[in-house]
Amino acid sequence: MRILDTFDTDLIAALRAQGEFFWLDLAAPTAAEVQEIGTALGWHPLAIEDTQRMGQRPKLDVYGDGALLVLQAAVAAHPEDGNDHPLEEVHCHLTGDYIVTVHAERFQDLRQVRTLLQNSVAPKTERYYVYKIIDVIVDSYFPVLSDLDEEINDLEDAIVAGGGRRELQQTFALKRLLMTLRRAVVPMRDLFARQAEVITDLAGLESDSHDYFRDIYDHLIRITDELDGYHDMVAGCTDLYLSMVANRQGETSKQLAIIASIFLPLSFLTGFFGMNFEFLTGKILVGEWSFLLLGLGSMAIAAGLMWWWFRHKGWTGNDE
Repeated sequence: MRILDTFDTDLIAALRAQGEFFWLDLAAPTAAEVQEIGTALGWHPLAIEDTQRMGQRPKLDVYGDGALLVLQAAVAAHPEDGNDHPLEEVHCHLTGDYIVTVHAERFQDLRQVRTLLQNSVAPKTERYYVYKIIDVIVDSYFPVLSDLDEEINDLEDAIVAGGGRRELQQTFALKRLLMTLRRAVVPMRDLFARQAEVITDLAGLESDSHDYFRDIYDHLIRITDELDGYHDMVAGCTDLYLSMVANRQGETSKQLAIIASIFLPLSFLTGFFGMNFEFLTGKILVGEWSFLLLGLGSMAIAAGLMWWWFRHKGWTGNDE
C-alpha cells in the first residue's frame, strides 16, 4: 500500500492503473481542492459537498462501489487547559482502490498510524488498513478519558477541601464536555452496531476477518460506558458541593446559635441588675467590690456555665 499526504494527479492515476491500493491523508484542504480531488476520483456530488462543508454528524453513506464514513475524533488536551473544541471531524472516503481521509490540522493522530504502516514489512489486507485508520480515530478518545479521570478526582478533593464557586464552574464545564463527547460517540457506536458489514463488504476490498470491526465496536462501547460513569461522577461532584455548602451553613448557624445562647443570660442579668443595681449595692451588698461581684462576676459565671454546658454536650467541637 502507498501512503500519500498530497494529491498528485499523475501518481494517483498510475497507482489506480496498476491496481495498487493507496491511502491519501489530507489535512485541512480547501473547498476547491476537495472538488478537484472528488472529481478526479469520481466521488458522488453529495460526498464532495459534505466534505467541503464539514459539520456532519457521524454517518455512513454508500454511493455505488464507494462509501463516505464520517467520524468524530477527540483532540487530546487536558480539560483544565480550556479545550473548547474537543472534537475533530474526519471524513473517510472508502473504496476497493483507495482510502482518502480529510480532517483539520489539529488532529495529528493519523500521522502515527502512517508511520506505523510505512515501517511495517508484513503484508496486510486492505480491510486491515481500513480498520487501522478507523481504530486510531476511535482510540483518540482514550487519552481524553484518562485526563478526565484525573480531573474529576482532583475536583472531588478540591470540593472536600472547601471548594467554592470556581469548583462549581469547573463541574459544569466538565458536564458540558462529557455531553459533547457522548453526543459524538453514541452515533458512532450505533453506526458500527448496524452498518459495520457495509464497510467490510465494499466491492474490491480484499476479504479478511470481520473481527477487526467488532473490535472497534467494543472500543466504542467501552468509551460510552466510561463517559456514562464520568457523568455520574460529575453529578456526584455537584451533590458533594451542595452538601459541603449545607454543612458550612449548618456550622455557621450553630456558631451563631451558641453566641446568641451565651448572650441571652447576659442580657437578662444586665437588664435585671441595671434596674435594681442601686438597691442591691446600697442595701444588700455594700462596698466597691459589689460592682465586680454582682455586675461583672455574675455575667462571667453565667457565660462560663453556658460554655461548659455546650462543651459537655459536644456542641462546640468539630465533627471529626
